[in-house]
Amino acid sequence: MSMKKIHVKKGDTVTVISGNEKGKKGKVLRVDHKQGRVVVENLNMVKKHMRPSQSNPQGGVISVPAPMHSSNVMIICPSCGRPTRIKKELRDGTKIRVCKKCQKAID
Repeated sequence: MSMKKIHVKKGDTVTVISGNEKGKKGKVLRVDHKQGRVVVENLNMVKKHMRPSQSNPQGGVISVPAPMHSSNVMIICPSCGRPTRIKKELRDGTKIRVCKKCQKAID
């Protein structure tokens, strides 16, 4: 299985552009390059049954964020504050992500 190019990184603020969570914002917690999925905090929550353990002695049902496809999220530019597409640019010998709307560096 090949690695997919994903436009978001861990720590980016994103907004959901399709699905049940459309319009909601959150921070990217994890990126899975093999499957092209991202986990966004407090979005796409699912119930998970946990058995008792040392860290969770009570056990029970907890809510955890589930992965969603990376095409369903759009990065929010930190400088202009709008959801935007990004382009990769070569500046000073390094590749950086640039906002398509305000032309400012995201990284």
